[in-house]
Amino acid sequence: MTQDEMLNVINELYATSGAGDFDSAEKLLHDDLVIVEADGLPMAGTYRGKSALRDLFTQVMGMIEVAGLRRVETTTGGDYAVTILYFEFADPSLKPAHLCELFRFKDGKVCEITPYYFDPATMVAAHEAFKRKHS
Repeated sequence: MTQDEMLNVINELYATSGAGDFDSAEKLLHDDLVIVEADGLPMAGTYRGKSALRDLFTQVMGMIEVAGLRRVETTTGGDYAVTILYFEFADPSLKPAHLCELFRFKDGKVCEITPYYFDPATMVAAHEAFKRKHS
C-alpha cells in the first residue's frame, strides 16, 4: 500500500465516521480491527471487530460533547499513519484535547487505531462537564 493510498483511507475514514456514515467507514476497516483507549480515560478499553469504531464513537458521544475535530496533519510510513488532531468541546470553558491517533494497516485496511492524548485530563474534564449538564 502506498503512502498516498494510506492517506486517502485516513481522509475517507475521518470524513465518513465524522458524518456518522459507519457503513462506509467499516469498508475501510479490517475484520480484525482493534482500538485501544488507555486506562484513566472515560472510554478506556479495547474495542474489537469491524464495528469497533461505531461502538466507540457511540459510547464517546454519549459521555462527551465534542463540538469539532480539528485535524492538523497526517504522516505515513511503513504500515502506519499518525494524525495530529484536537477535539474541541461544546463547553467553551474546556481546553481542547490534543492527541495523535496511530493507524496500522493490514491488507489495505485499518487494523489498529491507538489514540495518544497529550493530557488525558482534558477528556476526563469533558466527561465531568457532560455528566453535570445531563444529570
